[in-house]
Amino acid sequence: MSLTTLDPRTALVAIDLQNGIAAMPTAPYPAADVIARTGELAGAFRAHGLPVVLVRVSFAADGADAVPGRTERQPRGLAFPEGWDLIVDELSGQAGDIHVTKHNWSAFHGTDLDVQLRRRGITQIVLTGIATSIGVESTARDAYAHGYHVTLATDAMADSEEAAHTGSVERIFPRLGESGSTAEVLELLAKTRA
Repeated sequence: MSLTTLDPRTALVAIDLQNGIAAMPTAPYPAADVIARTGELAGAFRAHGLPVVLVRVSFAADGADAVPGRTERQPRGLAFPEGWDLIVDELSGQAGDIHVTKHNWSAFHGTDLDVQLRRRGITQIVLTGIATSIGVESTARDAYAHGYHVTLATDAMADSEEAAHTGSVERIFPRLGESGSTAEVLELLAKTRA
């Protein structure tokens, strides 16, 4: 893990830090730690006038917009409690943040995320969120394919299983970008904005 630089136009993209997902058990870090670290990054990005993108996953009550593909591991029922898809209080309510609602694993597929970033001249994204091997990894893959520089704050993400998190961090992320800790991203952000 090593971070080299942050482009002048870098955005923070936080994946699925919403009530229902944050309530699930996560590893290797508790969701509360992921949210707190993402909050630190969001505060620093906002202080430097850089965009913060809050991505949430949501589905229609009847499931009509859920991905229809046949899989060996069927998703659990689509009965979600009220407010499950709202961004956690610790990150919501900031004027100027960009909100993206997705219906797939990747924040790029079927959303206006790429348009929102390109309109702002963004060339690099820093990713955080839950789950590392699903929403975060899928978004990282698409960001790379779209030509963005990708930075992964690996202690500001977690998964349902530690092995899934570790697999993404060790095997996939080195092919998509640079990984580092929240502290390293904050230090680099301070240096490049001084």
